[in-house]
Amino acid sequence: MFETTVAGSLPKPLWLAEPEKLWPAWRLEGAALKAGKIDATILAVKRQEDAGIDIVSDGEQARIHFVHGFLANLDGIDFNRRQTIGIRADRYKAEVPTVTGPIRRKGSVHKLEASAARAHTKRKLKFTLPGPMTIVDTIADEHYRSRPALAHAFAAALNEEARELEQLGVDVIQFDEPAFNVYMRDVKDWGVAALERAAEGLACKTAVHICYGYGVKANIDWKATLGERWRQYEETFPALAASRIDQVSLECRNSHVPIELIGLIKGKDVLVGCIDVASNAIETPEEVAETIRSALPYAPADRLYPCTNCGMAPMAAEIAYAKLAALAAGAELARKALSPSPSGRGSG
Repeated sequence: MFETTVAGSLPKPLWLAEPEKLWPAWRLEGAALKAGKIDATILAVKRQEDAGIDIVSDGEQARIHFVHGFLANLDGIDFNRRQTIGIRADRYKAEVPTVTGPIRRKGSVHKLEASAARAHTKRKLKFTLPGPMTIVDTIADEHYRSRPALAHAFAAALNEEARELEQLGVDVIQFDEPAFNVYMRDVKDWGVAALERAAEGLACKTAVHICYGYGVKANIDWKATLGERWRQYEETFPALAASRIDQVSLECRNSHVPIELIGLIKGKDVLVGCIDVASNAIETPEEVAETIRSALPYAPADRLYPCTNCGMAPMAAEIAYAKLAALAAGAELARKALSPSPSGRGSG
């Protein structure tokens, strides 16, 4: 009960990449970079274990960015033809590669780091991939010229990768779809269908992560415009509730999301965001436990998985891992509060 996990990325070591940046430059190259990515992956796994996290991840240590890291081994994308586009409905600008031909996977994208993570932990292992709609929103397209068609092309490539990751021993495959909080009508029209295509045929747990973005200025400024109650999930959760995806990861801590919206995804596991990635303040275990308790009226305890609100790549490592330790400690407090005491009554 209350198995803890992370939503996605973790800070990279100082020797591997620039610190506290969403799009950092690598500090190694060639064979040293290849080896450094694996070393960083193993380190991230061990640091999650030290923090007490139950379902660990690779921490996206081998990727320059959660989307473009996957694109690097696909045909049909020209990284030399870069364009500056507005993403997430022009929330911020990004320099992105261009789709110039049919999307096909050249071969395994994440096999090396997934294998390293699996070999160095006995805990459940989670691996994140970008969702089809979010990829479409983070790339220029001069070939398909149709967002739904491009999404399904990426979904097919993602499915090949996900099936391979499952064979390597990954227990949970999560697709990251922050774009679901921006293009709500498209989510219902074609986004969920593309997501299901990406997860097609998987026997492992499947998850979708939908948040309000990394703790960077553009996202913080955008959230300030959303008002006192953020109801984006209200538009998309019914479609996800009817989908074949097993788990939904959402933002709760220090957000304005009405917690009762969890009730719209009955039958799904709920990854409750108990850690604010937009603040350097380290949560107390009691604060984490309170976030978990606030979700209990709307989902069974055995369906709740305490998690982070989003990835933590732009955060200082010492803060990020202290937050993970608080996440684990808070989950333990929540477990104890629901566990029978020796007298047979609850302890809290």
